[in-house]
Amino acid sequence: MLNSLARSTVSKVTDPIGKGLLRMGMSPDLVTVIGTIGVVAGSVALLAPGYLFWGCMVVTVFVLADLVDGAMARARGYGTDFGVVLDASCDRIADGAMFGALTFYAFTTDQRVLGIAALICLVTGQVISYVKARADSVNLKIGGALAERAERNVLGLLGAGLAGLGVPHALDVCLWLLAAAGLVTVVQRLVQVRRAAVKAAADTVDNRGTGRPAL
Repeated sequence: MLNSLARSTVSKVTDPIGKGLLRMGMSPDLVTVIGTIGVVAGSVALLAPGYLFWGCMVVTVFVLADLVDGAMARARGYGTDFGVVLDASCDRIADGAMFGALTFYAFTTDQRVLGIAALICLVTGQVISYVKARADSVNLKIGGALAERAERNVLGLLGAGLAGLGVPHALDVCLWLLAAAGLVTVVQRLVQVRRAAVKAAADTVDNRGTGRPAL
């Protein structure tokens, strides 16, 4: 949801950065990999042991690389199939590292309820992205959803940052909100895929009936 609402605004900032990195000789794929390594390192070294505020700061910086690599591809004038797959794969690694680290932190500090919320966020985040990717692979086009990657990053990092500053229950509230939204979004995605599949089947039948080739 935030992806589509904020894209035009964010691009005004990221596009000049992308052009500058291209002039420096960097590639979008390299920026993608650097961003992912930074998120994983920040999650493991800072979020997991409980340095939540600084972990939030470090991970946020590298999460922004996910916006910059797209800006670089636009500035270059083209993307590549490999870049698309690499970006999606690195997104899953980064998401898994961040929410895996928060899950580890919660359970190792004996916050089992918080750990359950973090685990739900970890699993639903992966499923939401997987359903979208599988739908795309069979040419079923689906729209936006309630809790996409932007929402997961914002709520997860916001909760961690506020908790690191000592705000009571900030991480609990953010992760449980995200867990609930994630569960709803899994169902939403499956409903979207079902509707797209029914529409595609109906279009195929109509095209056969009129003698037109199926698109």
